[in-house]
Amino acid sequence: MLKIIGIVAAAVVVGVIVVLLLAARKPDTFQIKRSATISAPSDRIYPLIADFRRWREWSPYETKDPDMKRIYGVITSGKGATYGWDGDKNIGAGRMEITQADAPGKVALKLDFIRPFEAHNTVDFVLAPQGEATLVTWDMRGPVPFFAKIFHVFFNMDKMAGGDFEAGLAKLKSLAEAKS
Repeated sequence: MLKIIGIVAAAVVVGVIVVLLLAARKPDTFQIKRSATISAPSDRIYPLIADFRRWREWSPYETKDPDMKRIYGVITSGKGATYGWDGDKNIGAGRMEITQADAPGKVALKLDFIRPFEAHNTVDFVLAPQGEATLVTWDMRGPVPFFAKIFHVFFNMDKMAGGDFEAGLAKLKSLAEAKS
C-alpha cells in the first residue's frame, strides 16, 4: 500500500513539474486578433463601436449573462467613455475606457478585468476602408503573468476569445449592413 501511495505521489509531483515547465515556456504576452469585411462605410460602423451603449447590439459578451449589471460612466461615447460590468461566472467583472477615438478609423480601449482573475489589456478596433466596404479588425493584447501561463497550458485563449471576436464581428456586420 505504501508503495502505491509513493508511486502516486511521485506521479503527481512529476505532473506538477511538467505543467510548470510547460507554463514557463509560454510567451510573456498574448495577442488575439480577428477581422471581418463589412459591406458598409466606416462612418456607419464606427458609432457602433465608439458608443458603449451600442455594444448591447453586437458584443458577444452582452448575451453571456442577461442579468449582468452594467455601469456606464458620465461619458459613454468617444475618448474618456467608461463602461463597467459585474456578472456571473461566465462574464466576471471589469471595466473599459476608451483611450483613443479617431473617427471613423480607430477606437482603442483600456480593458481591466477584476474577476474571475485580474488582467490589464489593450484593445484596438481598426476600421480600414476597402472600396465600398470596411475591413474591421478587433485586436486584444496584454501581458501574461506566470499564473495565467499555467492556465494557457490547458486552454487555448486564441480559440476561446477568438471565437467570441468572430461572433461579435458577425453581429456587427449584420447590424451595419442592415442599415444600408
